[in-house]
Parts: sequence; C-alpha cells; structure tokens
Amino acid sequence: MSEASSATALPCPLWRRLLALVYDLLIVVAIMMVAVMIGLLLTHGQLVDADGRLQALWFPLFEGVLVAAYFVTSWLRGGQTIGMRPWHIRVTRADGGTPSLQQAVIRVLVAAAPLLLLVLQSRIGLRATLWALLWVWAGWFAVALFDPRRRALHDLAANTEIRLLG
Repeated sequence: MSEASSATALPCPLWRRLLALVYDLLIVVAIMMVAVMIGLLLTHGQLVDADGRLQALWFPLFEGVLVAAYFVTSWLRGGQTIGMRPWHIRVTRADGGTPSLQQAVIRVLVAAAPLLLLVLQSRIGLRATLWALLWVWAGWFAVALFDPRRRALHDLAANTEIRLLG
C-alpha cells in the first residue's frame, strides 16, 4: 500500500486490534519459550531455585528485550506483526508512513508500562496483581473508544495509529 493511499485508510476498530493482539500473544508465548530455553542453557539449568525463585536476575529483562524486539522489528518492517496480518491492519505514522524507530520504541515501552505492576505481586498477591494489570491495560485501550482516530494510549504517546488495509 502506498503512503498516499495509506494516509486515507480508515482507523482500525478496537475489536479488530484486540483480536490481532490475541494472535500476537501466541507469538509472545513462543518467544518466551525460546527465552526460557536460552536462560536454562546459560544458567546450566539453575534459572530458578528449589523454592521457585528466579536465580538469574537478568532474565526478565532478557525476556522483555526479546518480546520488544519482535514488536519493534515487525512495525519497522511493513508496520505489521504476525497477528495483524490476517486482520489486515498495520501501524502507521499520522501521515500513513511506516513508524520510525523512535516511535516504535516509544509505542512498545508505553504499551508494556503496566507490566511494572508485577512488582506488587509480593505485596498484594498474584491474583490481585493480575487483576490490576488487566484493569490498567483496559484503560490503556479504552482511550481508543473516545479518540476520533481510535488511538490507544501507546498510539497517542508515539504519534502512531492502527489503520485498516485496502
């Protein structure tokens, strides 16, 4: 799709982008499985101790970098993740072009920011933490219900949007 025709493309409905995200979650699970395999190899099988506590403090950052790299690389190479392709949607700049590296990094960091709530798990428990995470992400995406271009909070921060393809 040319940038001129992309600039006039319709904004993506929230339901379609959420379904694409479900598809992408399957890819994220696969990335995490590979990350665990690498982590186990690098720690000689000592990634966690007998009590299930993480021994390699670098590991969550490693996982985050791998997942972020998937999204950023996908957005820079055509504006689509694997999950966006069957739904015929893509991430664009305001003018319809492919996002810049800076925009892609801002987008992924703002979208992932609610994961910082996971540090609360030891204080409020896993169940309460996961519910808090779900509610915050719901708020992140609820912004798209009120924005005329259907942009979620991470789109607003990065000056990007999700558009339907031809």
